[in-house]
Amino acid sequence: MSTALFSQLARYNQWMNRKLYDAAAVISEEQLRADRGAFFGSIFGTLNHLAVADTLWLKRFALHPASFASLVAMQSHPQPTALDQVMCATLSELTQLRATLDDVITAFCAELRSAHLSSPLEYKSTKGVVSRKRLDEVLLHFFNHQTHHRGQVTTLFSQLGMDVGATDLLLLMPNIPDSAT
Repeated sequence: MSTALFSQLARYNQWMNRKLYDAAAVISEEQLRADRGAFFGSIFGTLNHLAVADTLWLKRFALHPASFASLVAMQSHPQPTALDQVMCATLSELTQLRATLDDVITAFCAELRSAHLSSPLEYKSTKGVVSRKRLDEVLLHFFNHQTHHRGQVTTLFSQLGMDVGATDLLLLMPNIPDSAT
């Protein structure tokens, strides 16, 4: 894996989050918070869960021996204690938090070097279970988790008759020019 891959995933993450939050901004509070049977109930609950999970992971990444400068700001963020803990009371506050998290994720991925990717990350789960895994593999989980739950949110919007537009990572990948043969 390359550091460029994670920078690309960070850009995709930010792009998709903006699309979902733009869609969330035009629905009613009732529609935003209605329990729709998703893992975290509502659109708001699912967006909130992503903020919780990202905060947890960024705080864990901040403990990496490389001491990433981009993650210093995470020290001031409260440590979530549950995967459904409400991080913000309003969509406006959650939107601000999401933008901050996405900026931190993008800066962190830009700071990654090849040697970091194979290095271990030791962390505790919310249940206190200690794990030690390669940083690149944990980063793949981090971005995959976001994609998984954003897919749920796009489904919830679809059930409301809303189309958030194209969501494929492929759209952010540049075409390779034909080579002269």
